[in-house]
Amino acid sequence: MAPMQPKQTPATATLAVQIADDIRIKIERGDLQPDAELPTRLDLQATWRCSSTVARHAIDLLRQQGLITSGRGRPSRVRAKPERTRRTSERHQEEKDRVLLPEPDRAAVGVSETDNGVSIDDLKFSTTYDLTKANETLAQLLSIKEGESVLRRIYETKYPDSGHYCAWSESYIPKKLIEQNEKLFDSTEEPWPGGTQHQLWTVGIELGKFIEDVSARMPTTVEQQEWGIEDGVPMIRVTRKSVDTQDKIVEVSHTVFPADRVELTFVTNLTRW
Repeated sequence: MAPMQPKQTPATATLAVQIADDIRIKIERGDLQPDAELPTRLDLQATWRCSSTVARHAIDLLRQQGLITSGRGRPSRVRAKPERTRRTSERHQEEKDRVLLPEPDRAAVGVSETDNGVSIDDLKFSTTYDLTKANETLAQLLSIKEGESVLRRIYETKYPDSGHYCAWSESYIPKKLIEQNEKLFDSTEEPWPGGTQHQLWTVGIELGKFIEDVSARMPTTVEQQEWGIEDGVPMIRVTRKSVDTQDKIVEVSHTVFPADRVELTFVTNLTRW
């Protein structure tokens, strides 16, 4: 897809915005490449005949837009775009197709390979399981009583070199749906060959569809550190509802990731006339 044509902020913009616009457009056009050093505040003051306050504000605007990196004692540079992960709705059918395969075939491909394009062996993966009580919202979604026991699973995947998150999600399944298979309560069984769809299949649950709700918000200070996020980058949150063939929601999961490193692709198949 061709990039959008850079646009100038309307003429009523302040001088700081005009300066930031000038640099932003150079970045968007490729005149300033990733890691290129920006003019210093003194350079901006001389070029634009402005005060130090205006120059500082212009740099702050670029940082807030996620276009540059800077810090105390470090020159401002054009921010390199992080590697993007593509998440497509087709992955659910691909996972279901593997459910009935032999275990070696199920184990050969997992979420890390399909979502992140890297092997789980190249990442630091951990899972935490615990039993908790469903709150009102979760109980309504799963059609269970408030306070009923649910299995909560938290999945964390990190890059070994930086320690930053590569992926994070949490999942909730009613205990009564899976209690006939005690292995499903053991986190040491992870990563499970075939993923959640195969786990549910072991207790006779076949998934018929997924419903995914996408929203965005700004990150907390903790998330900025855990993910290595620059200023101005929002978080995307995907709430996924796994629905069985009887049209009952059997699992609810939440996944979050920085918006600058994920591409969401939704494939919609239409029934033919």
